[in-house]
Amino acid sequence: MSTITPNPGPQPVPPEQQLPQPALQPMMPQQVPVGAVQPVMQPQPVVYMQAPPAPQPGQVVMPASAEAAAHHAEETDALEVRIYSHSNFFYWWPVWVVGYLMALITYMGGKPETIGDTAVIFHPSKNLGVVFTLTFFGVIIITNVTLRGLSSVVVILGVAVLVLLLAYFRLWEDVLHALGLVAIYMNMGFYIFFSTLVLLVWAVSVFVYDRLAYWKVRPGQITHGRVIGGAEKSYDTRGMVFEKHREDLFRHWVIGLGSGDLQITTTGARSETVYVPNVLFINTKVDQIQHLIAMKPTEFTHAPV
Repeated sequence: MSTITPNPGPQPVPPEQQLPQPALQPMMPQQVPVGAVQPVMQPQPVVYMQAPPAPQPGQVVMPASAEAAAHHAEETDALEVRIYSHSNFFYWWPVWVVGYLMALITYMGGKPETIGDTAVIFHPSKNLGVVFTLTFFGVIIITNVTLRGLSSVVVILGVAVLVLLLAYFRLWEDVLHALGLVAIYMNMGFYIFFSTLVLLVWAVSVFVYDRLAYWKVRPGQITHGRVIGGAEKSYDTRGMVFEKHREDLFRHWVIGLGSGDLQITTTGARSETVYVPNVLFINTKVDQIQHLIAMKPTEFTHAPV
C-alpha cells in the first residue's frame, strides 16, 4: 500500500543563495554627435469636433436628404431652358409707346379747346397726329406682311431707289408740301385712352397668354408642355436639329428686340418638324440649347434618395 505525499509548493530561497540584481541606472538623454542635425518634432494639430449651432426659435432645420434634394432641384433648374412662342401682337409695343409720348407732348404744349360742353386739350402742331398714324399703319403692315430673305432686300432697295429718283427729279419739295397739307389732330384723351387699351392687351398677351404653352429643354430631352391641362410631349435630343431664322428685317430687327423664329427637326422612327415663331433673345436661347443638348443626362448629379 503506497502513501501519497502532498506537494509542499515552492520554498523560499535563503538570502545567501540569491543572485545579485543589477542596480537601476538613470536614463540619460541620447548624446548627439557634434555637427549632426537633430530632427525637430513638429507639433501635431489638434482637431476639435464642433457641434452644429442650435436652431433659432421658429427656424426649421432640413434633414441632410432634404437639403440634398433641394440642392439637386436648384442644379436641375439651372440645366433647363424654357422657350416661349409669342404672338404677333408682341410687335405692337411701338403703338402704345408712341401714343403715350404724343400724350405727354400734348399735355406739355397743348391748348384747351371747348367742344360742346367739354374742354379738351389739343396740340397746335399737326405733326403729332401724322406721326402716330404712320406708326400705327407701319406696325399693322409689319405684323401682317412677312418679308423674308430676298423679299425684304427688294423692299429696301425699292425704297432707296424711290428716294434717289425723287431727289434726282427734284420732287421732294412737292412731296413735302403735299404732306404739309395733311392735318391730323387728336386730343390728349384719345392718346391716353387708346394707348392704355393697347398696353393692357399687349401685357396680357405677352406675360400671360403666350406663357400657357412652352418648350422645356434639358440635357438629352426637350418637352412641349401646356399649363392648362398639363399635357406634355417629350422628344429625344439625339440627332435633333435646331435652326434659327432671323430673315424678316422689319419684324425681327426693327421692332423685334432680338427676336427670331426657331425650327426644330426631330429624328427617329417618326420625324417631325416643329416651328416656334417669335422667340425673344433667340441668339442667347440657341447658345444655351446647344450647350444642353451636348450634355448627357448622366453628367449632372442626381440627388440621393
